[in-house]
Formats: sequence, C-alpha cells, structure tokens
Amino acid sequence: MQIWDKRYAGESYAYGTQPNDFLLENAQTLPVGDTLCLGEGEGRNAVFLAGLGHRVTALDSSEVGLGKARRLAADNDVRIDAIHADLAEYDIEPGRWDCIVAIFCHLPPDLRRKVHGQIAAAPRPGGRFILEAYTPDQLALGTGGPGNAAMMMDVASLRDELGGLEFEIAREVVRDIREGEFHDGMGATVQLIARKG
Repeated sequence: MQIWDKRYAGESYAYGTQPNDFLLENAQTLPVGDTLCLGEGEGRNAVFLAGLGHRVTALDSSEVGLGKARRLAADNDVRIDAIHADLAEYDIEPGRWDCIVAIFCHLPPDLRRKVHGQIAAAPRPGGRFILEAYTPDQLALGTGGPGNAAMMMDVASLRDELGGLEFEIAREVVRDIREGEFHDGMGATVQLIARKG
C-alpha cells in the first residue's frame, strides 16, 4: 500500500473537509470555469470550488483518497471528475484550464520542475494558478510537510520554474494552520497566485 493510500485509509479526513485557508481567502478572485486540482487527495478543495460553480477535475495518485473525494462531493451535492493518475506520467494539457490549484502538493525536484513547466503553459489567457506549499523553514517547525527540504518551495524557486506567468501574489509567510490532523500548528509556507497573460 502506497503512503497516501495508508494516510487516507481512516474514516476521518486527514486534512479536514474544509478548503485550504489561502484558497478560501482568494477564491473570489479566481476565474470560474475548467479547474484542475493537483494532488487533491480527499477532495476538500475540489468540492469547495465545485460548490462555487467550477468544473473541477481532481487528480491524485491515491485511489483511496479519491474515493473519499467522490463521497465528499456526493455529500455536498456537487460533481467533480476524480482522476487516478501519477503526475510523473500525466500530461497537463496546454491552454486548457481556467484555474489550476496545487495546495501542499510536494514533489521531488525534477518532477516538480517538469510539472511546473507544464503548469506555466496550461492556463487559458487570463487563467490563474494558485499554490500554497511549505518552505524549507518548515523543517524547524515540524507541523506537517514532507520532511525533505528538496521537496519544499520558496518564491525564488517558483519564479524560476513558472516562467511565462505573471505573479500577482508571491510571498513567504508563517501562519497558524489548522487543516486536519496532519497540518496542525504554525507553518512556514509560500503562497502564490499567478496569471497567464
């Protein structure tokens, strides 16, 4: 059983059922349309966006997580398209998306650069990419995240990897994160909203 299947195997939702705080705060600025949620897990962000009228495709490598995402969508009377796929093998279609969401989607560096290169080309004109991820400073806090600095991000690395997108918000913050059992306490994150011109 892969690590994420194990994490999502319980009855409770590992990161809760409410959307990520940064996504919630900025949802009204995002274009409503075809929306891709990467590393979506148990579906909390996908279901929230579907409730706002987005046509959501939720992608994750854990079928266990996606099963719970489908259940959460049904419980909230919304529809999401949940796709079981590994980002190492999934091609993000260029010019296809109005909004792309990556919330705490930490990848090995080579794969992250590949995925971010695809993300830079994926939005339609005026489309947005929204991301929150842990920075290396999170290692000292120990309240969530991959435990490997190479899988974390900062503003400088994102500028390098997302060429072609215009950054509207790009900041590193320490904030109180209360998003389920596995994100609980002060966290050092990078927050980003970028626009395709």
